[in-house]
Amino acid sequence: MKAMAAANISQYEMAVSALDDYYKTVQLGLVAYFRHNHVNIKAVNYATANKTTSLGKVGFIAIGSDQGLVGKFNDALVSHLLNRMNALPGEKRVWPIGERIQTHLSSLNIPIEQPFALPNSINAVTGLVTSLLQEIEALLQSNELSALHIVFNRSLPNAKYEAYSQKVLPLDNEWQQKLIVTPWPSRCLPQLLTDSKKTFSALIGEYLFTTLYRACTESLASENASRLTAMQRAEKNIEEIQTELSRQFHRQRQQGIDEELSDLVSGFEALSEN
Repeated sequence: MKAMAAANISQYEMAVSALDDYYKTVQLGLVAYFRHNHVNIKAVNYATANKTTSLGKVGFIAIGSDQGLVGKFNDALVSHLLNRMNALPGEKRVWPIGERIQTHLSSLNIPIEQPFALPNSINAVTGLVTSLLQEIEALLQSNELSALHIVFNRSLPNAKYEAYSQKVLPLDNEWQQKLIVTPWPSRCLPQLLTDSKKTFSALIGEYLFTTLYRACTESLASENASRLTAMQRAEKNIEEIQTELSRQFHRQRQQGIDEELSDLVSGFEALSEN
């Protein structure tokens, strides 16, 4: 299991690294769109971008784990999730991903929506993200969702992780302004060569997909890093316990030998006096 965790970390970290470049490319595409059109995002006719309403609930996607041996992976995530939920007004709804996080939330009496199974490989992440987007789109169409946040453990250097939350929806003016101030990486100004609405719709679809996909892969990398750390700590504890037990065994054995020698010496002295 230790070797499998180490191999999975490399696999998921490579996926995150590869996705980062694509994620930045999609963001630059949105930057080009906004600079080219100079329009407010609310004026664009795209369901996922403008169907959020203050009447709906605030949604949270919490990505935990299915298996144990992950240390405080789920505990840290639940603590961060509760802090984010308490900091935002309105009614909340939570989609748990993973059996362990679902159990944690149920034990705290937090109402949860339809749970999702955690992917067990990099190839299964696409199916999960597609299901999430379908669920989100249905709620946006019925005005049941006002905002969406994703909470997960993101990976850090040296096989570490930290609980993190990212706002996914709404794609409002604040989100637009953050993109507009992104510096263009070259001196060549971008141009849109196709229909602007189709371009924006495609870019938003890719933006949402890569955001959720990236969060899932980072969480999986962090889960395996936590499992590897927990097993290394367990191995160290086992070695320390074995060393201590060996010392106790030799100490007690030596004590028994000393007592036997003392009895022999005492008996010999007693016979010599007689």
